[in-house]
Parts: sequence; C-alpha cells; structure tokens
Amino acid sequence: MTDGTADTVGTRIVYEEACRLGEGCTYDPASDTAWWFDIKGKALFEHNVRLGQTRKHPLPFMASALAIVTDDTQLVFAEDGLYLRDATSGNLSLHLAVEADDAVTRSNDARVHQSGAFWLGTMGRKGEAGAGAIYWYRGGELRRLYANVSIPNAICFSPDGGTAYFTDTKTNRINRVAIDPATGLPTGDPSVLHDLGDETGGPDGAVCDADGLIWNAHWGGGRIDVYSPSGERLRSIAVPVKQPSCPAFIGPALDRLLVTSAYDDMDDETRANDPDAGKTLVLDLPVKGRIEPRIRL
Repeated sequence: MTDGTADTVGTRIVYEEACRLGEGCTYDPASDTAWWFDIKGKALFEHNVRLGQTRKHPLPFMASALAIVTDDTQLVFAEDGLYLRDATSGNLSLHLAVEADDAVTRSNDARVHQSGAFWLGTMGRKGEAGAGAIYWYRGGELRRLYANVSIPNAICFSPDGGTAYFTDTKTNRINRVAIDPATGLPTGDPSVLHDLGDETGGPDGAVCDADGLIWNAHWGGGRIDVYSPSGERLRSIAVPVKQPSCPAFIGPALDRLLVTSAYDDMDDETRANDPDAGKTLVLDLPVKGRIEPRIRL
C-alpha cells in the first residue's frame, strides 16, 4: 500500500483550452483519435494523437461519454439519452431516451464492456443525493442495475470481462461486482474494493489496464491512484491539477495515459492557484493499456 505520497512524472498538456468539466475521455485506435467532453461547456473534443491536433465540436446539449459503433458512427451519452453521431459530419440523431422525462438528472460516467454492452451512469445536475442510477445497455435493451446513486463514476472492467468496477463518488468507496463475461450483466451483489475513508475529494473516472490494474482519477486530490484487483492501492501519481476527472489509454501501443480535468466549482482564488485546471494532460509513464471495445447497438 502507498505511504500517502504521490510519485511525480513528466506531464504534457495536449490542449490548452480549459474545460469547465472535462470528462469521458476514450480512444479509437482505428483513427488514432482521442475524444473527450466538456460536460457543462457543451462541447466534444477530437484529438489526433499522431499529429497532436485538436478540434472542438460544439454540442446542443450536455454530454459526457462516447462509444465507437463503426469507423463512421459513434454513440454519444447525453443529458437525455443516447445519440448516434456521424463521425464525419457531426450530425446527431436520438437513438434511445434515458431519463428524458427527469429534468433533475444528466449523463455522467460510462464505459463499454468486452461483450459490447454499455454501462452508463446518470446523476443530478446539482449532485442531488441519490438522484442518479447505473444502467446496462446492449442490442436495444436498457436495464437499470443500481438506483439511488449520487455521482456514478469509475466504471471499468477487468481484462477477462468477469468483474465490473464502479463508485458513487460521494461514498468515497470503489466497488466491484462479478459479471457475466458474455453479457456484462451482474451475477452477484457488489462489494467494496477500496474504502478511501475521510480522504479529501473522491474517486472519479477509471480505466482498467491489460494487467487488471485499475487507474482512477482522484477528484479533489490532484492524483491518479492505481489499485490491484484485490483492492490494494499500489501507487499514486501526482498531476498538476486539483480536479483530474477521467483517464484513458492512448497511442498505437496504448502506452500513454490521457487525463481530463475541470475547474468547475472553483472560486477565483482557487483557480488562480490551479492555473492548469480544466486542461487535458498526457502523463509520461509506461502503461499497458487495453482497447476500448466497440458497442453493440
């Protein structure tokens, strides 16, 4: 277990524009492109990794996660549902409503399981306690897995597809649950993987590497934590932003870690002391990443 200190590694800013609430980063190896969102800024960012070039796509709604359907089509998880997006034109069309009749909630964290299933979490727009839920979606079917969730995060899956990880950030606990590798559906009840107790901030987005290690952005703590499948915190890596929000493996070898961040809810003094808040980073450390699977509509 770590002794409470965080390692320092080289960090590069890949895009200077600060996101109010950067989130939902993922990587498409077919196009060598990383994608992420500014949820409250209503924007999608497209970053060509090889060229180091980034494009900003304004959105008509808040959105927080993206899954690859085909080379030409994406699925965007937005505040009122799942939208198909043409990767070339940017055209959007509603695929499936999710809590569209609930004005309190919006989309938050999501990841694709190896079976092509999409785990997706909703939350209150103002972080209302218990307002959100975590859902499973595949092949046109949507099921609610867990209700009364305040801030769903850290959704990711073990390399064998048999374990899902997730958190309600407000609890400061990361959970695990056994799932069916063929469907991504739970086969048991969740248990606590790691309890962060009274540590400042809370667990945010996460991704699981090829060795089964869980890389978790610690919101409010200025670090990325690395956990073993048994729940031991193996390492903490300092990042130059107080509110890192989500990691993703990028590059042809999936050997770099992209991290989004946010300046949301910072007053002027706090933001002045955190000048890179909201910027998107790449950490200079070796990782053994995994490809994010494509979703099965």
